[in-house]
Parts: sequence; structure tokens; C-alpha cells
Amino acid sequence: MRVTTTKSKNAESFYITRSYVKSKGVTTSEVVRKLGTLQELSERLGTDRDGVMAWAKEQARIETEKYKSEKESQTVMIPFHQNRMLDYGVQKRFDGGYLFLQHVYYKLGLDKACRKIKARHLYEYDLNAILSDLIYTRILSPDSKRSSYKAVQSFLEPPSYELHDVYRALSILAEEADFIQAEAYKNSRAFGKRNDHILYYDCTNYYFEIEQEEDEKKYGKSKEHRPNPIVQMGLFTDGDGVPLAFSVFPGNANEQTSLKPLETKVVNDFGCEKFVFCSDAGLGSAANRKFNHKGQRAFIVTQSIKKLKKEYKENALNMTGFKRITDGKTVDITKLPETDKDNLFYKEIPYESGNMDQLLIITYSPRYAAYQKQVRSQQIARAEKMIANGTYKKQRKNPNDPARFINKFAATNDGECADIHYELNTEKIEEESRYDGLYAVCTDLLDDSVSDILAVSEGRWQIEACFRIMKTEFSARPVYVRRSERIQAHFLTCFLSLLVYRLLERELHSKYTCDEILSKLKEMDFADVGEQGFMPLYERDKLTDALHDACGFRTDYQFISKSRMKNIQKKSKGRK
Repeated sequence: MRVTTTKSKNAESFYITRSYVKSKGVTTSEVVRKLGTLQELSERLGTDRDGVMAWAKEQARIETEKYKSEKESQTVMIPFHQNRMLDYGVQKRFDGGYLFLQHVYYKLGLDKACRKIKARHLYEYDLNAILSDLIYTRILSPDSKRSSYKAVQSFLEPPSYELHDVYRALSILAEEADFIQAEAYKNSRAFGKRNDHILYYDCTNYYFEIEQEEDEKKYGKSKEHRPNPIVQMGLFTDGDGVPLAFSVFPGNANEQTSLKPLETKVVNDFGCEKFVFCSDAGLGSAANRKFNHKGQRAFIVTQSIKKLKKEYKENALNMTGFKRITDGKTVDITKLPETDKDNLFYKEIPYESGNMDQLLIITYSPRYAAYQKQVRSQQIARAEKMIANGTYKKQRKNPNDPARFINKFAATNDGECADIHYELNTEKIEEESRYDGLYAVCTDLLDDSVSDILAVSEGRWQIEACFRIMKTEFSARPVYVRRSERIQAHFLTCFLSLLVYRLLERELHSKYTCDEILSKLKEMDFADVGEQGFMPLYERDKLTDALHDACGFRTDYQFISKSRMKNIQKKSKGRK
């Protein structure tokens, strides 16, 4: 609504008018309220014409808010006919869960990154629309690029591009992958301070439904124990498990060598210079420790006790010198009272390796020791059953195979023909039992508290959870694209999907599980009601309330007009 005035020979009058469109599409206006003449209002308000106009505009704003409130609260009457059939090919059900992901995507500034990329390339399609839809479908309906394009057709906002545009965009996304990661990291501060003084690193691999090697798809040790060619992925997350950067490398490459190039990119492109690097023993090689033992960087890595040099191993396995983590008091591990069964104990051993002074922390958990003993007793029972039934097979490479406890030997009475016999390897069993409950961590943080160091190391579960989400919920494997640049783009969208999900999880204050959040987003459908608007088809609960509160818009009304839904879509993109 707006203020209009009319002038006559003797007076100037002020009105509030509203413009609207008639049923035939003609725009007209009507007087909502007559405010009075200039003379009347000047005398009543005690001001001049400018003051009267300012007051009139405020009255127009009040009338506008009143009109909107009355319009939103009014009952909507939509006629339905029992004898009228549905029209062919008219979609009535739409997916709306992506709106909450859209809020995170635009707050992350990925649309701005796409605009910057556009300035460097020649293409006609909407890269922002393609990238955003690839992320939404990877989270809500993970599948091939073709199937994802089909899934987008059911969104409240249909795609403005064709399928062939998606495949062309993959090449651009691959070329700009480093830039997109750097922009995403920089803009992620909009969600709060990043816990980037701790960086976790780990690797996994993904298989392809092909039989022969090609390009970076090489035969390697698959996490799923599949015979197919694989590629490997290295991932950095911050201390809260929010993705930071990733890289893709050939399936037959040593994963330890993947760290330095990606970490160099994090330091140079992201500006992260002061942090503690944390990884498992497989990635904590001497070279990687040395790489993080300079500048303002430090490391905390797990250490295999079995691979320690003899003197350090014997010291680690010596059950004396342990202290209780809660109070630092020395205890006798062999005589722990029942009240100490749930406690954690440690001892510190100065450790020198690779010309670096390090600290080796050995921890002992009675609860973990009891668990390992129970598992091994079950494996021993299975080994005994193998011997009794004669079902022993050649020991496989699995370190938990019960057959590792079986000894094979030959016995003969006359010295000519030896019979093969099997028996339990008691020495093997006794040797493994020495490691029950023990765990080792190595670090160059010589002055930090042991409890703080162990807390950082225990946080590695978060990056493992990231890989689980990508592989299970986001179905990142098997990989259906074949060309190198499209593989890179595929994992970029998987990485960005994980980032968007983790940030949404953070907006919800980590109160809900991954399964709860994703299941709810997938349920948030809407029905097109008489082409007048939409009706939510999902069940409102505390999680839907939390999603709406976090994203700043609401879709949980009994009815949402088409114009109001457009405003909701604008709000989800951070627009007014």
C-alpha cells in the first residue's frame, strides 16, 4: 500500500490506496482509507507538509501489515468435484526438504562462487542451479547423474537446465574444485568459528563397476574387499568433524604420500598455519610426522605397539609405572580394585625416532582388555571346532581369522610318511593376550597434558563417521562416471554434500542423529491443492520445528499460497 494525494482548488487530501489485479488481468487500485486534508492533519499533528507525509507513510505501513496478517489468517475455500477426473500428466506431489539444504547452500556462499567461476569460462547453462541440485539430490536421493536429474523434477523449483548441461558442468566443477573448496572454507565462518586448530586426516577408497584398470582407477586394497578397480580419497576435517578439504588419487598409490599435497593446499590456499595434525597409525609415517613437525604445526598419531622397536615395545608391555588419568596417581595394573575397572590408565615414555623428540603415551583400559579377551575366547572356540571337525582352511589375511590360532605340524612313526596334524597355537594366544587393553599415541606436544592429547586422538571417530555417511547415506560408491574430470566432480559434490549436511547438523545444535535428519527431510513433501497453493504432507514434530527455527522460514502451515511459497523459496536463499 502507498500514500496518494489529490489537490483541489481549496485543499490537498491524503489517502492510502492499494493496487491489485482483477480477474481479467487488469491492474487497478482502490482507496483503503482517507486520512484527511493537509490543513486538518497539520493542525492535528502540529507539523508541516513533510511531517504529515511521514505520518501518512507510517499509517500506510501499518495498514499493509494489517492486510497481510488478515490475508494470511483467512480461511481458504477451494472447490473439489467428485465427478471430475484428474488431468493427464499434472504433477500433484512435490519434494520440499531441499529448502533447508538450500538455506545452508546459499549461506555458504556457493552461489557467489559459481558467479566468480562464470566470469572465467564460456558457457550458457546455470552452474549454480546444477551444482546446488547435485548436492540436494546427493543428500536426499543419491543415484547416478541421470537419476538425480529426474529426481529434481519433483522439487518445488524445477530445473532450468537440461541433462546434457549437467555432464558439461562436471568438467568445469572439476577444473574449479580447489577454488570451490577454498571459497567454501572461507564462507563457512558464517556458521560460527571453525575448530581448525585441530585437523583430522584419513583416507578411504571407492570402487567402480568395471573389470579393467583405466586412468586413476587401479586395482588396490578395497575397503569393501571387492575385486574392482578403485580410486582413493583423502579427507581433512576440523576438530568438530566438519569437512575442510579433499583430494582424489589412484587406487594403487600409497595413501601416506597423499597427505603432503593436500595439506600444502590447506596451508597455502586456506590460510591454516597453526594446527595439530591427527591421524591413525597408517597415515602417521615418519615422513608425515616430520612434515607436521615444523612451523606452528604439531602432530598426534596413533602408534602400533607391535611395530615399535624392541626396547620401546618391552617398556610398553611392562605393566608397571601406570598412572590413573583422573588424578595422576601411580597404580598397580595387576591388582586393580573393582572400583577402578572403568578408569583409564597411562604412562609416558620418551621416544626418539626420525631425529625428533617425541612422547609415547601408552594407555590401558580394563574394560577394553575384558572385551578383547572375550572376543579372543570366542575365536579360540571356533578354532578348536575347526580342528575337531577337520574344517581348517588355509589362513586368510584377515587379522581376526580364528585360523591364526591353529598350528600345522607333521608327525610320523616310521620316518617315511608324515601325517598332518593341527593343534592350538598356545604361544600365539599368549602373545596376543599381552596387548589386551593397551593403546598407544605418539606426539611431539611434549608439554601438553596427557588428557588433552588423548581427547584429540579419540576425536578421530568423527572423520570415520564422515566416510560412513558418504558411503552409506550418500551412496558415493559405486561410482558411475568414468572420465577423470567427472570423477573429480563427483567427489566434489559428495564432499560439498557432506559439508552442507554437517553445517545443517551444526545449525540444529547436534541434537539429532543423521538418520533422523535425513529421514525427516525426505518426508517433507507438499501437495498442490487446486493449483491455488500447497498443503504439507509431513508430520510436524520437534525436529521440523528445529529445522524451521534454524533456517528462518516456516512451511508447517495448513495451507501455503503460491505467492507465499515463492517468498519461502526466496528466504531459503537468503533473499527478502
